[in-house]
Amino acid sequence: MTAMTSEPPVLLRRDGHAAHIVLNRPRAINALTHEMVGIISAALEEWRDDDTVRTVVLTGAGERGLCAGGDIVAMWRDAKAGGTESAGFWADEYRLNATIAAYPKPYVAVMDGIVLGGGIGLSAHAPQRVVTERSSIGMPETGIGFLPDVGGTFLLSHAPGETGTHLGLTAGSIGAGDAIAIGFADHYVPTDRLPALLAALATDDADEAIAALEQPAPPSPLAAARAWLDDAYAGDDVLVILDRLRALGTEEATRAAATIEAKSPTSVRVTLRALREAARFETLPPALDLEYRLALRFHTSHDFVEGVRAQVVDKDRNPRWQPPHVRDVDDATVASYFASAGERELGLSG
Repeated sequence: MTAMTSEPPVLLRRDGHAAHIVLNRPRAINALTHEMVGIISAALEEWRDDDTVRTVVLTGAGERGLCAGGDIVAMWRDAKAGGTESAGFWADEYRLNATIAAYPKPYVAVMDGIVLGGGIGLSAHAPQRVVTERSSIGMPETGIGFLPDVGGTFLLSHAPGETGTHLGLTAGSIGAGDAIAIGFADHYVPTDRLPALLAALATDDADEAIAALEQPAPPSPLAAARAWLDDAYAGDDVLVILDRLRALGTEEATRAAATIEAKSPTSVRVTLRALREAARFETLPPALDLEYRLALRFHTSHDFVEGVRAQVVDKDRNPRWQPPHVRDVDDATVASYFASAGERELGLSG
């Protein structure tokens, strides 16, 4: 009887002068594990000095998406048990995000289908980011008692106007047009052209291969909404933002206010402050250092365990946040999340 063998969670292959990273957990929409982070990090280190590799290409196996984020259930189990495995995962994951942002060779991320959380960390810091008509990109963390990490605070805070604040607080998802407009992606290539793109990357310069196949980006609803988003989301006070949204009286603004109020109140308040701090950073590493400190604090919080339970494990969609409303989250609690972690600091920014 032949023993069953399973494929590795990341496939590495070469095609001409392109080296391919294929996330290979399609049944889990290629959710990222610690093992996968290690495989990708080692491959990038090897290819950095390999003169036969001119371009790195990131794709996901299956038809559903590039990556649905980190293995959140494993983090939930670790948090419930009071463990530290998640801290090690985040440290290595964030280091990988920084490596991708500073990688010396063309790195083409194909952000087809669902791209959430950790998937954004693998793709949105790349110099060449491709989206398709199927792309659905988001940072859903405030809905599970966490924060937009993997450099999410940096990306969101550097988006035009307050578009990133809106996305970060509402945990919203965006399509191709919005992704390009707010700086999460660069190029629009329809899915029927992806095989030709991958073939061209084997022989051609990455920028030339993409330019030959990309099409004009679809419209951006977020860009069109800046007339009210920028005023409504200005400042550092979530309660003021909620009041402004309700005062607008439009269906879209009222829905945004209700959406924010349904998220973890602590996450919403901490995320807003994190976005304002990250807006002052000129490079990614300081944002990752900040996010690591916050991630450690969220991992020991009630809302993270409760949020994952309600949204992912039991799926009753009825989280019982503590405290239950943003008005009940005091300033001292928010400040405690930002306090130094001492020897546990990540230290990417020196």
